Amino acid sequence: MASADEGPPAGPGPLPPADPRGPVRLGDDAVAVIAGDGTVIGWTRGAEALLGYAAAEMVGRSAALLLAGAPDTRRTSAIAARSREGSGWSGQIALRGRDDRLIDVDVRVSASFLVAGREGFLVSGRERTPQWTVDGSVLEGFLTRSPVGMAVLDPELRYIWLNDTLEQFGGVPREQRLGRRPADVLPGLLSAPIERLMRQVLASGVPVTDYEYLGWSWSDPNRRRAYSSSFFPLADAEENRIGIGYMVLDVTDRWNARRLLALVNEAGASIGSTLDVQRTAQELADFAVPRFADFVFVDLLETPLGRDRPETPLPGPGMQVGRPPMLRMAMSSVREGCPEAVVQIGERVEFVPPPHDVHLLFDGDPVLLPMLDPDSHTWAVEHPARAARIREFGLHSLISVPMRARDTVLGLTTFMRSQNPVPFDEDDVAPARELVARAAVCVDNARRYTREHTAALVLQESLLPHTLRGGTALDVASSYLPADAKVGVGGDWFDVIPLSGARVGLVIGDVVGHGISAAATMGRLRTAVQTLADMDLAPDELLARLDDLVMRLSEEEPAGGKADRGGTTVLGATCLYAVYDPASRCCTMARAGHPPPVIVTPQGAVSFPDLPLGPPLGLGGLPFESLEVELPEGTLLGLYTDGLIEGPEKDVEQGKIRLGRAISREGLPLDELCEAVVKELLPVPQPDDIALLLARTHALRPDRLVSWEVPLDPAAVGATRNKVARQLEAWGLDELTMTTELIVSELVTNAIRYASGPVRLRLLLQSVLTCEVSDASSTTPRLRHARTTDEGGRGLFLVAQLARRWGTRYTHRGKIIWAEQGLPSSPPPPVPTVGSPPVSPTPPGSSG
Repeated sequence: MASADEGPPAGPGPLPPADPRGPVRLGDDAVAVIAGDGTVIGWTRGAEALLGYAAAEMVGRSAALLLAGAPDTRRTSAIAARSREGSGWSGQIALRGRDDRLIDVDVRVSASFLVAGREGFLVSGRERTPQWTVDGSVLEGFLTRSPVGMAVLDPELRYIWLNDTLEQFGGVPREQRLGRRPADVLPGLLSAPIERLMRQVLASGVPVTDYEYLGWSWSDPNRRRAYSSSFFPLADAEENRIGIGYMVLDVTDRWNARRLLALVNEAGASIGSTLDVQRTAQELADFAVPRFADFVFVDLLETPLGRDRPETPLPGPGMQVGRPPMLRMAMSSVREGCPEAVVQIGERVEFVPPPHDVHLLFDGDPVLLPMLDPDSHTWAVEHPARAARIREFGLHSLISVPMRARDTVLGLTTFMRSQNPVPFDEDDVAPARELVARAAVCVDNARRYTREHTAALVLQESLLPHTLRGGTALDVASSYLPADAKVGVGGDWFDVIPLSGARVGLVIGDVVGHGISAAATMGRLRTAVQTLADMDLAPDELLARLDDLVMRLSEEEPAGGKADRGGTTVLGATCLYAVYDPASRCCTMARAGHPPPVIVTPQGAVSFPDLPLGPPLGLGGLPFESLEVELPEGTLLGLYTDGLIEGPEKDVEQGKIRLGRAISREGLPLDELCEAVVKELLPVPQPDDIALLLARTHALRPDRLVSWEVPLDPAAVGATRNKVARQLEAWGLDELTMTTELIVSELVTNAIRYASGPVRLRLLLQSVLTCEVSDASSTTPRLRHARTTDEGGRGLFLVAQLARRWGTRYTHRGKIIWAEQGLPSSPPPPVPTVGSPPVSPTPPGSSG
């Protein structure tokens, strides 16, 4: 080893005593590891910075090359011997740097140790400055005033030395610690595990680092703190364990941050599992008890207020203000039934922790009351009932956190402790704030969803038919089951549309999607179908027109319209339209991507007609085909949406079999049957709307329908009027004779004059009196207002004035012009037709 030159003595005189102030300092010093033969085997950047030599230049070379003078082998041997005894050595030597600069260095040599089987010495040095002339002051200050608490204990675990920081941590004076064990000076719950770890380190020689624990100290008994401790053995030169070193660091801030992160992460999995405001508030209360508090209640404003625009202006400074009305939405307690509560769930509450007011909700920070005094004026006078509960159940600490999200004031959440003796402190405010902030976002999401969901329900309910009118042709019943609340309102819809000639149109459809957009789209389609049906279009033609409309609506949507703006694109909508004629008992139907109807005959036979499947609405370019089915009187016709037959297992064919079995049961009125079918097929809520429309057919009685062939001769108009008059007399409708004769006269005259034969007149008596004139022409009649000088052109205008409704429908053989009149109140029952024998009832399409 190189000598330490202190002005080399003439002989091997006594060495300076070992510095007793502490171990080798490392920090920013130049540090090297030197073998017993003086070879450098370790070189740090600090050494390179001090002397200018890189590690590659020094490792493996003799340390004597760094000395400013000649090596003193006797002194070097004496230093090595002292270090081998475990005492170490410190002093001053002169070294020469790479640039030949002489550097006075304070050097410290450690006790010898083994490095990879070789004897080694740790040598540290720092350039000598005036401040280092004080004996050990820097090292002593480092040990004494270090922010890390340090202590040395003997093998019996008695304190023999500790620094100022550890004295402050524990709150026990140094003189009361020295000579005593941790169990004598630390709280009992802390000392037992600490002493156990110390004995483990003494027995094994293996250090324990970063042992974290929670506790309190005599210096701050009301606040829980977190500490990280490390224990390592102390040994003499013969490796005998002579004690234990003990280091303590206050890590309360780190522990609080970690606890806050864990609490928030756990809360994220527990709060906000549903889109229900009350359920979300209850999840917050349940999560916080008993993790964080013993009693929690959540009060929400009846109407959430925007922080920028409250409905009620806030008072200015110094002005009195009443507490805002709220509803107790949720609460939880370590005691069953929440006996601490003054207000129950669902009741109005106006609690804001005194002395605060409504400003707390809008602009205030969380309120921390570490100690509650029920006998104080603010509690005893302003909240006497709550003061009594505080006293009765030992509620001693409170944190109230305003609940705000997206600039909306939602309410107030209050945490209280009673059984937990540790009061809330400043470290608990951040977790409380984070819990409420996370819950507030969930509550606001649930509130917004509930508002939109309610609006969609109201919109959908307003768009669905409130009454179904099947007239004398059909008995109808419907059942509508909204989608499960987790998904929202869907776009299922249905309608029953009275048509001319006692016919009835049945329609059912399904719009892809949920929410207000789907409900609005459903309303647009239902309106479109009603308009097209009023034009008396055939089912296949109606769907073709509807398909064109859907395509036009879709093209009007901007790119990404539905996703970005909540548009009402209806691609994927399905529809089925059927028209039933009680005169011919014929049902004509067509479908656009919709499931086929189910038919149950009076004998109970179930079938699904092979109705051609058209494309869903909005695809365009593909035709629709219709199918005619003759239905015996009393046949049950069922129209439904796909959610009814898909069911939980998504097997459509099995769903159709179950539907047929359920709908064919006997003995139930139509309304009850409709509800029973839905309940049987879907006993639990489904993620899609369900619609079922049932119709039981009636045939028009022969005595309520009469038809005549009209010759293409203007003279035949008078004879036709006479036949109509006699028939109305037979039906007991003498009050309608005059108006009906005028209507028949105008319609028949127009058909003879402007159309081609054959011409047929038909009268139908049901809830209204219908007069139909058919011809072979497809020319559309036009209503116009004749001038006073015109001799004609007033026929249809007159018909429009006399009839309740009138219109034109087209068949494959021509057209039919019809007019309806309301019946007098309580007409007598119909009697068989008189005069010319009636022609057998024929469908309008077959006679023109």
